[in-house]
Order: sequence, then structure tokens, then C-alpha cells
Amino acid sequence: MTALNSSQPFHPSATDRKPPSPSARRAPGVWGSLVFGLFAGGAALFTLLLLAGILLTLLIGAQPAIEKYGLGFLTRSVWDPGQGDFGALAMVYGTLATSFIALVIAVPVSFGIALFLTELAPAWLKRPLGTTIELLAAVPSIVYGMWGLLVFGPFLAAYVQQPLQNMFGEVPGLSTLFTGPPVGIGILSAGIILAIMIIPFISAVMRDVFEVTPALLKESAYGLGSTTWEVVWKVVLPYTKAGVIGGVMLGLGRALGETMAVTFVIGNMSQLDSPSLFQAANSITSVLANEFAESGGGLHEAALLYLGLVLFFITFVVLAFSKWLLLRLQRAEGART
Repeated sequence: MTALNSSQPFHPSATDRKPPSPSARRAPGVWGSLVFGLFAGGAALFTLLLLAGILLTLLIGAQPAIEKYGLGFLTRSVWDPGQGDFGALAMVYGTLATSFIALVIAVPVSFGIALFLTELAPAWLKRPLGTTIELLAAVPSIVYGMWGLLVFGPFLAAYVQQPLQNMFGEVPGLSTLFTGPPVGIGILSAGIILAIMIIPFISAVMRDVFEVTPALLKESAYGLGSTTWEVVWKVVLPYTKAGVIGGVMLGLGRALGETMAVTFVIGNMSQLDSPSLFQAANSITSVLANEFAESGGGLHEAALLYLGLVLFFITFVVLAFSKWLLLRLQRAEGART
């Protein structure tokens, strides 16, 4: 038996070595998680800072108009850059009216599209039809505006506006909504164009949320003898109401912020003569697009920035309302359970 030489270094075998400590094994993962957390938090903080910077810029730029008009700026219907007299009522009305018309048209149409694609369409038609509808969202807004002015406007004047005037022209109350020359431009035309533009967004979201409804729930309802409408109304919609409301709010946000298409067909008239749907009007975005480059500073530019601040506030109110509505639905659902 050979004795070990004490002068030679001792090399432990692989079985004699100590395994690395758990903290040493987790060190790369800990650093990776730390870096990822800092990056995610920084991105969120950057978004908040960017939003605060935009709001602060609008407030500073609109300060002269805020000091001169205050909140009365929202109730004044005069917009006269030559005389330096400004009010936002006509533009606010045009923005809200066109967006409301767009939602009234787009929501039921989008619901029907999503219902057909998820429940009624044959398998060979679902993909090409869904892709075609989504392609409408890729059409530039200026193309919608040009089509609305050159093609849709004359059609609307001849086959919609004139029949509506003949039908409701003598009806008290309704006659004021259909007065004015039927020339194919105005609030109604802009609202319909906006509806066509937001239908792809709302219908795509509705279709996606309808598809996440568990098949077991729908098959159980069908097994109990429910019709397709009853399944959608009593099973699919309650299960996906948050997503449906989110899709509607997405479409409303697109309608409120649309510029070029509305500028082509709304008429660009900054006076509020009557609440007629055929009346040429203006929206906040169309005024900003038409006049900001030529404002030349001073009170005119401040009034335009004040309009941008008003649009910012309207969008914030819409988003806050949607969040409140979702919270109320969730609380009601929790109370029922």
C-alpha cells in the first residue's frame, strides 16, 4: 500500500466538491429580474412623464386664452380669427355629434359582424371575411375622406338627405334635425364616415373576445334548447362584457381623434347656426389641422391649444367613464354571485 506524499497538492474528486450555494446559482437570475423590473418600471414612468409633459405644454400654450375666456370658452359659439374672438362650442358640438353618430351606427354593425364570424359563418368563410374586414383598418384616413367627398357625399345627398327632408320636413321637433341644403357634407356625413372607419376596430375586438368564451358554456346552452341569439345574449355577452366595452371605447377614441377624413366631409364651418345633421360644421381636430399652421402665434394659437386641451379632457372623461362602468359591472357581478 503506497503512502500519500504530503508534498503533493490534494485534488478532490468531483464527488468530494461542494455544490454551489443556492444564492450563487440564483445570482444571474436575480440580476436579470432586477434589470427587467427597472426597465418595465422606467417604461411606465416614462409614459406618465410624457403624458404630464403634453398636458403641461398645452396648459402653458393655452394660458392667454384661458386667462381671457376661462370656462366661458366652452359656451361661446363665435370663432373669428380676424377679430380675435374665439369660442369652442361649435367645435365641441361637432366632435361629440359626429362621434355619437359613429357609435350609434358602428356598434350594432360590429356586433353583427362579430356574431356572424363566431357563431354563424361557415369555416371556409370565417378567415377570408375576417381578414377583409381587418384590412379596412389599414386604409389611410385621407382615402376615406376623399371617397366620402367625391363618392359618398353625392350619394348621401340624393338618396338619404333628400328623402329624409321629404319625410320629416313637416314633423315638429324632427324637422330641425334635417334642415339645410342636402349637399352631402356636414355632421351626418362625417359621422357615417367615422362609423365606417371604426367598424373594423370594434368588430375585431368583439370577435376576439367572443372566441375566448368557453365552448362548454355555449354547448350547454345549445343543449338546453337555446337559440343562437339567446346563447350570445345570455352566455357570451355576460362572459365578455369587459372586452366588448373595451372595444367600443377603442372605437370611440378613434372617432374623437380622427382628423383628415372628418376635415374632408364635415364642411369646416366654425359657426353653430342650428343643430341640423345636414349643417356644415367643424370638429376640434379639423380646426387644428386647418388653422394651426397659419395661426401666427398670439391669441389665435392660444385658442387652438385651448381646443387641444379640451379634446384631451374629453378623451380623459371618456376613458374614466369606461373604467367606472367596468368597475360597476364587476361589482354587480360579484353581488349576484
